[in-house]
Amino acid sequence: MPIVQASKLPPASRRALLWPLLLIVAALSGCATSGRCGEKCAADGRITAEVRALINQHPALMAPNRVRVQTVAQVVYLYGQVNTELERSEAEELAQQVSGVKRVVNSIHFSYEGR
Repeated sequence: MPIVQASKLPPASRRALLWPLLLIVAALSGCATSGRCGEKCAADGRITAEVRALINQHPALMAPNRVRVQTVAQVVYLYGQVNTELERSEAEELAQQVSGVKRVVNSIHFSYEGR
C-alpha cells in the first residue's frame, strides 16, 4: 500500500484524519489540561506505585487474589477480591502506610471461596 502525503489529500480528507488524532491527544493529556491537578497528579502516581509495591511484597494479596489500586487527590481506592477479612484489612493497612495518603477507600470483596 503506497504512502500518501497528507498535503496531497483533499481538505475534507485531511480534516477526517485530524479528528482521531485530536481525540487521542485530548485523552492522553488527562488531568494536565483540567487545571485541577498540577503536582497532585505526580503525587497520585507515586502513591499508587508505592502501594502496589507494598501489595506485591505480600503473596496472599497476589494471584489468585487480585487487588487493584487507584489514587485520586491522594485518596487511595482499593478494588478486587481476596479470600479473607485478614487479607482485606492487610491491603488497607499497607495503603495507609504510604506517605501522602489522605484516606483509603477499601472496596475489596471476598471471593466465593472466602465466604
